[in-house]
Amino acid sequence: MKSRMASIRPLAVLALALPVMSLWLAPSIAAAQPQFVIKPVAEKKLAQLPAGPLYWWVENFPTLAQAQAAEGPTSLAAEAAGKGWLLTLGPKGGTIPGGTKVAEVGPVPPIAAPEYLLRITHSGGPPGAKTPVHSHPGAEAFYVLSGRMGQKTPHGVSYAEAGEAMNGHDGDMPMEVFSAGTTDLDQLVMFVVDATRPFAPPAKFE
Repeated sequence: MKSRMASIRPLAVLALALPVMSLWLAPSIAAAQPQFVIKPVAEKKLAQLPAGPLYWWVENFPTLAQAQAAEGPTSLAAEAAGKGWLLTLGPKGGTIPGGTKVAEVGPVPPIAAPEYLLRITHSGGPPGAKTPVHSHPGAEAFYVLSGRMGQKTPHGVSYAEAGEAMNGHDGDMPMEVFSAGTTDLDQLVMFVVDATRPFAPPAKFE
């Protein structure tokens, strides 16, 4: 009887320890999954857009305050990589006085909506981090500050390096955005979408 109790006791201890071990291991497992972080930094709604075709002008300023002071009706200011940025939706070749233009992205795929949302997000993550498959009710464009960005859609996979811009697809396109380089991805993303619809509903690749 004594030997039987001795064999049961280690099993009981192990049974009690397993939940504790699983709690201890869970954070380690979660930490192993690279996280893609998306931070909205500026947005505004418009009753109508300027006459097209439209492009995003990507300009930087020494400070966020200077970028904000230069904002126009279709401009959005953001701060990233130690600089102020002004992202303006307008005709090809436009510029904002006081800024340094680093890219022009477009033409933006046209959309028609009862109300429009312009939004800028600051996003990225370590190599391998990716978004869920999703879509937007409009178009987005990317400007990569550092790292390498990848975008997967039903049309294939496209990439943009640091200092490069990428134009988006038509609205409601399933997509997955990911950090494709060997260093952390850091990027600004510009959106023109239908303000009356969900911004980023889940989607799937057929």
